[in-house]
Amino acid sequence: MKKLRGFLEWQAFGVCSTIGEKLGIASARIRMWFIYITFLTMGSPLIIYMILAFWLNMKNYILSAKRNPLKYL
Repeated sequence: MKKLRGFLEWQAFGVCSTIGEKLGIASARIRMWFIYITFLTMGSPLIIYMILAFWLNMKNYILSAKRNPLKYL
């Protein structure tokens, strides 16, 4: 079950798990509240989610470029 959860988090950009790690809250609870808020506000948090997903991907891209010593050869 943990492998499946890890795969799904990786495919969904890991936004909720990253927020959970930063705030010290379980990622399952953050996902639950995200779903509740999304239904109550008719989808507007999806825009915030996509912005955060883009930001995390850019951050990972920049960090991986700095760690790769063969890239600059």
